[in-house]
Amino acid sequence: MKRIFMLILLLCITNTPFTAPAQTSKVTQLPVEAFASIPDVSHVRLSPNGKHIASLLLDDTAEVPHKIVALFNTETGQFHIPMKNDHEKFMIANLTWASDEILLITALMPSKRFGKNANESLLIKYNLSTGEAGSVLTKKALKRFDSIPQYQGDVIDLLPKDPEHILLSVSGFSKRVSEPTVIKVNLYNGSFTTEQYYREHVIDWMTDQQHRVRIATYQDRDTTEYRIYEQSEANGDLRLLWKSEAYSEETVIPLGFDVNPNTLYVKAYHEGFYAVFKVDLTDPKLKKELVYKQDNTDVHATLIHSKVTRQAIGIATGDDNEYHFWDKNYKKLVNRLKAALPDTQNYLTQFSHNERRYMVYATSPTQPGLFLYGDRDANRLEVIAAKYSQLTPALLVEPQQISYEAKDGLEIPAYLTLPKGIEAKKLPTIIFPHGGPHSYVSDSFDYWTQFFANRGYAVLQMNFRGSTGLGYEFKKAGMQGWGKAMQGDVDQGTRYLINQGIADPDKICIVGGSYGGYAAMMGAAMNPGLYQCVISFAGVADVEDLVKLSRFYTTHELTKKTLGDDYDELYEYSPIRHADKINVPILLIHGDNDKVVQVSQSRDMYRKLDALDKPVEYVEIENGNHYLSNNQHRLMTFKAIEKFLATNL
Repeated sequence: MKRIFMLILLLCITNTPFTAPAQTSKVTQLPVEAFASIPDVSHVRLSPNGKHIASLLLDDTAEVPHKIVALFNTETGQFHIPMKNDHEKFMIANLTWASDEILLITALMPSKRFGKNANESLLIKYNLSTGEAGSVLTKKALKRFDSIPQYQGDVIDLLPKDPEHILLSVSGFSKRVSEPTVIKVNLYNGSFTTEQYYREHVIDWMTDQQHRVRIATYQDRDTTEYRIYEQSEANGDLRLLWKSEAYSEETVIPLGFDVNPNTLYVKAYHEGFYAVFKVDLTDPKLKKELVYKQDNTDVHATLIHSKVTRQAIGIATGDDNEYHFWDKNYKKLVNRLKAALPDTQNYLTQFSHNERRYMVYATSPTQPGLFLYGDRDANRLEVIAAKYSQLTPALLVEPQQISYEAKDGLEIPAYLTLPKGIEAKKLPTIIFPHGGPHSYVSDSFDYWTQFFANRGYAVLQMNFRGSTGLGYEFKKAGMQGWGKAMQGDVDQGTRYLINQGIADPDKICIVGGSYGGYAAMMGAAMNPGLYQCVISFAGVADVEDLVKLSRFYTTHELTKKTLGDDYDELYEYSPIRHADKINVPILLIHGDNDKVVQVSQSRDMYRKLDALDKPVEYVEIENGNHYLSNNQHRLMTFKAIEKFLATNL
């Protein structure tokens, strides 16, 4: 904690340009802790009045390093820890200011549900004036529920004009855990009133800028159909706006309302790619008016509102941090930020209620992240913290955007990261398919990739078919494609690097987490001689079992649609079915508290490989989850990976 949340740099937004440190040509290995520790600073949040900044800090002076909540006063410069948390009982996951006085803290904790291990979320309130902390849903309030809600942190409206209350979407009034009720909770005494009663099959609610519950998202767990309904006020008659099958080109996703309660912004497909539209809800035909699109790329949009006028003023388009503002004042601010910070992508993450103070998150492929505090009246921009203080931008490397052809001629976009200062010729190489698989890779900073490159490995990441962000047809091409063309796209990337002379064909390891772990194991099983080792973190080994297990969850039909329901075929395309073909060293790592991919997947794969006398290592992380949220778990994983790679490549 000693090295964090110090004022590092003072920048004048109009006069002082930000320049990245000069790049060096000599490779310097950083300690594994520099990459594998959880962020020194994260979840930086500005209070509505702009006077306080809350954040999560890594307390590295503790016997077991963990996240703590910290507060910084922007006017006095005072910094203090408002509360200690029992990190052995729960993990802090998020921070939100409900008002200038109340900070909301979302905590996750392990529990038991229906005899199975589960995770629960708790919403904690901290009062800056009194220093008191407690659960938003008090014991007295919970007595009114039919069952204790598993997730208590879904705040759907902060009610900025009413600092005493929030709107909380929470289950516990219906037998179905996926059917939430919206309640208005008093943050001071814990009392609540019901704003919107649960409705059958409605899984999500959205408010308008007048704070009325207006939009309902419907999903029947026995089908894959989604519907979007609208009502004029809470508990009113529902009017069907759109319906579609999951993953269909007719999908419409509400983003939010304008200050005009009849203007709704949505995301929908336009010429095969997601774009942003606005819809007049009084129009019987619900015509979609195109607002923003990108060429040959999906728009991953978040609607941005003015805190002063409540008008929709623009959209943030996701990972590439492009902003599309239709408000000239915001356009001007973005341009000034780019002039001051030309070498980073600059996320406007928070505004004060009068929009004169704001927060910026600046990052790039080689800049792990800087948090900046801006004051428009004082015309200044201050760097207040680094996300990863041990990572030096000069020692990191920028990925190269490349592409190669799949076996059927489909172009596969990819990113190649090369170790600094080493000729790109016959390098030891990591093939690193992403998880999901409905996800994607970009050139954004990635601590896994930078770790591998810092250890002297070339790293290839590809957006195989089925990845998101590249349009409807590209995503659809991956449906029920596990182990088939999707796998071929990954393996073809390996052959491409060999043919280009970049990868040493005798020193290639395939590494992945979740779906990436599946692809790593399948790659070795189906391509004898192509890979010299395998690392799977929380990987799927038995796809048949994965689909069967989903019967206990509301996602069963969606899982079948994505993966298929022919159990014989699912087993045929499972790594555990082909364990006898894996003849290279394999490292399996899995947390025993993983709720996304059950630990049994790696346990069963280890038993099968061990029984076949294969060169397998297995590391099971006690209380570990799917995301390596615990600092010690992340360090344990990276040290095991480093040792395994050093031995086998």
